Amino acid sequence: MPPKRLIADKAYDAQSLRDWLKSHRAIATIPSTATRTVPYKHSRIAYRRRTRIERLFGHLKNWRRVATRYDRLACNYLAAIALVSCVIAWI
Repeated sequence: MPPKRLIADKAYDAQSLRDWLKSHRAIATIPSTATRTVPYKHSRIAYRRRTRIERLFGHLKNWRRVATRYDRLACNYLAAIALVSCVIAWI
């Protein structure tokens, strides 16, 4: 299933990327840079979700087991991420 939306920061605000996403029927949720004369509209709610996810990954990297990926199996690594995410949400 193709993605419906791309959420990115201002660094990815390029017309070529926006055209490519439009040709693949995906919505670009990218805030415009200050150099654009006519800024594009984007969903602020979806962009806020991206910020929350990015902060969660920053918190996950503080846990050594997750950052260095000691687990060999993907299911064990996913379990460690789930456990650490619960602890982060609880604190």
